[in-house]
Amino acid sequence: MASGERQGQLWSTAPRDWAELQEPFCRPLWQDTLSALGVKAGMRFLDAGCGGGGACVVAAALGCEVTGFDASHALLAIARERLPQAQCVHGDLEQLPFPDGHFDAALAANSVIFAEDIRQAMRELRRVVRPGGRVAVTSWGKPEQVEMRDVFAAVASAMPQRPGGGGPFAWSADGALANLITEAGFKVVAEGGSQCDFHYPDFAAFWQAQSSAGNYQPALQAVGPDRLRHIVGEAVRPYTQADGTIFLRNVYRWAAGRVAP
Repeated sequence: MASGERQGQLWSTAPRDWAELQEPFCRPLWQDTLSALGVKAGMRFLDAGCGGGGACVVAAALGCEVTGFDASHALLAIARERLPQAQCVHGDLEQLPFPDGHFDAALAANSVIFAEDIRQAMRELRRVVRPGGRVAVTSWGKPEQVEMRDVFAAVASAMPQRPGGGGPFAWSADGALANLITEAGFKVVAEGGSQCDFHYPDFAAFWQAQSSAGNYQPALQAVGPDRLRHIVGEAVRPYTQADGTIFLRNVYRWAAGRVAP
């Protein structure tokens, strides 16, 4: 099974919960990366791994001609609801169905780093962005910057075997994303971190939002929802306030590069 097909299945279990309850916490990341990309009215913008279209909505508000691309038909359907005027395309990041040099800017927010062949996905982004255009890629920050680390560890502990790919922090080291885009033929123009804190009114809300994520699905299949809910509940206990609210402080890292003219 191609990585796009596999990811599309994983992220289509509870797409509306993801799009409405979890995805919006990434808005600071979208705003920072769109600024680094220099997006403005009239630009052709690609969101490569758009999910429910949150970043697409922000880019469209800036006047961009938006294309959303994702492996999940279910999430793309939500993106189309939010932006009927946008082009929303289904496919695999390692085989983008767009002409060479078609876009002025592209964002791969927490998407390319989970491709089976990350460097091939980066080559595809390089191909579809015009000379002088820009690309931004993002990942989780360092473990000490991400309180979700304990949740990730809890989910991984429920798996029969450790997931491949290096885990959520594989690209969190200083310079890792910059090196990735440099290898793909971009000149680094900006790097940074974005504070994206997750907050929930209670554990029920936390579980509804979190368990919609694709990375939860193998663990849910392995041990069942009741067992995984208990395991994750213990992990999140230190971040639960006296009134039951849950607050997790997190940083995403990003790097932006320009295609040589």
